[in-house]
Amino acid sequence: MGISRRQFLQWSTAASIVPASSNLWAGTSRVIQPDVALPATGGRALNLHNVHTGDRANVTYWENGEYLVDGLAEIYLLMRDHRQNLIAPIDVRLLDRLHETAQKLDHTKEIYMLSGYRSPKTNELLMASGRGVAKHSLHMKGQAIDIRLPGVNLRQVNKAARASGEGGVGYYRRSGFIHLDIGRNRHWSR
Repeated sequence: MGISRRQFLQWSTAASIVPASSNLWAGTSRVIQPDVALPATGGRALNLHNVHTGDRANVTYWENGEYLVDGLAEIYLLMRDHRQNLIAPIDVRLLDRLHETAQKLDHTKEIYMLSGYRSPKTNELLMASGRGVAKHSLHMKGQAIDIRLPGVNLRQVNKAARASGEGGVGYYRRSGFIHLDIGRNRHWSR
């Protein structure tokens, strides 16, 4: 079943959630127009590895001034809530922030994703287990990601992520990951 650009935009802005097994984007190759003017040349790609599912995607999600539906769909699937097997839209500003952080580190290898989208049910379960999960986590809005860059010192990743001066950056030294989000500008260490 294909999906039109209009349907995709309606779906993504309504933050609908669909089972990962659905074939929502089969056969699509349309683009999403960005809200802001971006350079008309070049591309943005992410090389992601979901450590929980083993899924991998080295995908271009933005090219020549446009967000690519196929690339975004692949990223949405990879960043799904693996516990509930649910897909939700991921804010493109988060993808751009992740891309920018990797660029600052000249990192082209896989980015290990520990947590992307989380459903409210999963977030509640993690809170109940005492894992220090925020009640109103931006993961539930597709606006946060927890990452590890193999071969790159965690302090360097933290520094590169904080360099933009935008959004949240959590440095989880003991757990070995960095949290990135597009919420208010703040940073913390644990």
